[in-house]
Order: sequence, then structure tokens, then C-alpha cells
Amino acid sequence: MRGRTVLVATHDQLSAALALIELDGVAQRLVLCPPDLASEHFPHVIATAGADAWVRDAQAPESCGTVMAHTVTVTAAPVRGELSRRRSHATEWVLLTSGTTGAPKLVLHTLASLTSVLAQRAPAPGSALWSTFYDIRRYGGLQVFLRAMHTGSLVLSAPDEPVGDFFARASTAGVTHISGTPSHWRRALMSGTTAALAPAYVRLSGEIADQAILDSLRAAYPRARIAHAYASTEAGVAFEVGDGRAGFPAELLRTADGETQLRVMADTLQICSPGNAVRYLGEEAGALRRADGFVDTGDRVELRGERYHFVGRAGGIINVGGLKVHPEEVEAVINSHPWVRMSLARARRNPITGAVVTAEVVLAEHVSGARERPADEALTQEILAACRRALPAHKVPTVIRIVPALEVSLAGKLVRPNA
Repeated sequence: MRGRTVLVATHDQLSAALALIELDGVAQRLVLCPPDLASEHFPHVIATAGADAWVRDAQAPESCGTVMAHTVTVTAAPVRGELSRRRSHATEWVLLTSGTTGAPKLVLHTLASLTSVLAQRAPAPGSALWSTFYDIRRYGGLQVFLRAMHTGSLVLSAPDEPVGDFFARASTAGVTHISGTPSHWRRALMSGTTAALAPAYVRLSGEIADQAILDSLRAAYPRARIAHAYASTEAGVAFEVGDGRAGFPAELLRTADGETQLRVMADTLQICSPGNAVRYLGEEAGALRRADGFVDTGDRVELRGERYHFVGRAGGIINVGGLKVHPEEVEAVINSHPWVRMSLARARRNPITGAVVTAEVVLAEHVSGARERPADEALTQEILAACRRALPAHKVPTVIRIVPALEVSLAGKLVRPNA
């Protein structure tokens, strides 16, 4: 594998973790393939990355006819061995974007860009035992993996493992630090098993952390530090907010952390930092950075007083008669209702306005201090009333449906239809 571009395409996370440790400094380039990468996208990934070798296991998909010069098939059980290591390459790390449609983009990082936030603090071995809902082949999970290698150790999750079983296993192992998306945490809260774990640090990232989920986690873990971080595959880790409030202080734009610079242009957050990715791979991928070095995140923000609040993605807007609606700001209002666990706002075609807003809502089974859940119709009317009080008329859902569950991708994010 020395000097090769290696596709790490194991189904098993442990095998992938060991491959990353063994091959950094040996391979010229590592390409991290998440387990849900569609088989039809493998030829594109292999060609774009210039891969000539891969690490796979028995459960990994075939290469769809693409011939690889060298293949290592690993077994599930690691075997201890003596190895004389020799670092010969500044290995490049390639991550795939988690877009919902089309072939993924390939994002090139270095180990220095991936660990830029860790370089600011000295490691304290054994100080943290990490776990995460994320898969470590995605940016959020890879950050936790690298933190665990830097300051402690890691308990891996499994995609099909019930939340209660995962928390029980994490508790037995003594997990102190745990991370996931807001959707991960909403599902955990719905499971009723959060009491099985007593972490010292709870982290959210990957989606907008609204006030409702922050308050719910504070109630579930009153002794833990609750923090939400902003990070993306292209922009890297920008900042962490630990004051228990949604959004981030406007002063972060004026008091950048070290070499990290934040700015808002056309209501969109832009970031320039050592954690930015180097570039996209592939001639058709376009530029990752602007000419002045900033990465345009595509995340829209709104200044309210001295605090910026995330309102949604630039590409996810619902157009209601020429007026823009970000689904996430509608969901933030709906999620603030005590009986709502999670929600999804979406567009529905309308012959007059082009589209209207509708919402699907998952309710909690129990709420502290309440004897029984009100009827669905009564709750629907309460949610609509809250929307009418907090939102302009064009943002208020015309229909609210109570549903048993909402689809969450393997990346831990709500699956959103194209608005």
C-alpha cells in the first residue's frame, strides 16, 4: 500500500479505523467510503480519486467492474502483530459529501487540516472516553475518531443497534464524551433510554441545534456540558457554543479564534481557517474556496440582537408566492411545543402560490409533569396557534400531520425532499 491511493471501503467501522491508523504516512492518499455509498458511484469515486488499491471486507460492495491494482481483504477480528513503521508520505485524506442526490463530491483534506482544532490544545491521555452516533467515515464521525486518538479512546456505535443497547454498552465502558446530530439526539430522547448514560460532555453538530433540543438535553443531562458546534466537510470545524442557547454570539465574527475568520455575506456564513479543506477533486467539481480564501458554507443566518441564528440552507428554500421560507425556522417553532419531539417542514404544490408549507410531526409519548398526552387534534391546533404567533402568515403550515417517525439518513440528518 505504500505510495498508493487507497480506497477504504470496509463495511465494518473497526476495520476502517485500524486501516486509517496503519496507512497514514504510508499511503499517498486515503479515500474514506461511508457504508451507504451506492455501488453505482464507486467507478466515479475510484476514477476521480485516482485509486489504485483498496481495503475491503466481505460485506463491502464490489468495484462495479473497475479493476484495482491491489486489494486487501480484512477480517472482522483484529490480530496483534509486530510492525516496524516507516513514515514516507504526507498522506492526503479524501472525504465524500453526503448529498441526497447524484454522485458525491470528493473533498481533499490533510491530517493537519482535519486536526487543526486539536493542535491548539495539548493532549491529556486517558482524559476522555468518546462515543458517537456518527460513522467515522463521515466528517463529524472522523472528528470524534481523531479526538479520541488525541485525548483518550473511542466506543464505536453500530447503525442498526437499538439506542438503549448502545447507551447501555457505552455506560458499561465508561463513556464521558458523546456526540451526534440533533436528529440523533431527538431519536435518543424518544427512546426513553437516555438515563442509561451519564456523560460529562454532550455535543451536537451537523444540523441546526434549536432551543428545544438544547433544553431537552439539559433536562436529560443536568450535570453535563451541552455544546453545539458548527462544522462541515468543506469548511472544517469553525466554532463551538456552550452557553445553552441556539445560534452563536455575533462577537465571534469580531473575535476570531486563532487563525479562524468568520464573516456573513448576503446572509450566508463564510469561513476561512486552517481547518478548511484543500480543494475538491475532479475537474467538474468547481472551486471549494472563494478567490479571497473563504469557504461559502451555504448556511443562511439571521442577526437577532447580538446573536446570529441559523435559518436554513440556501438551496433548501420553499417559495410561497415569491416569499422565501426556510423549513428549519418553521421546524424550530414547532419543536418548541412541549409535546413535539421532532418535525419536518416541506413544500406542497399549490396552483395559486406555487407552493405552501406543510409539516409532519412526531410527538413525545410522555412529558414531565403531564399525566397523559392530549388528543392529536388538540395538539395540532396548539402547534398551529404557536406558528401563527411566531411566524408570518406565508410561513405557517397549511397542514400538520402527526406521524409515527421521520426518516433520518445514515449521516444522522433528516431526509429532506427537494423543496
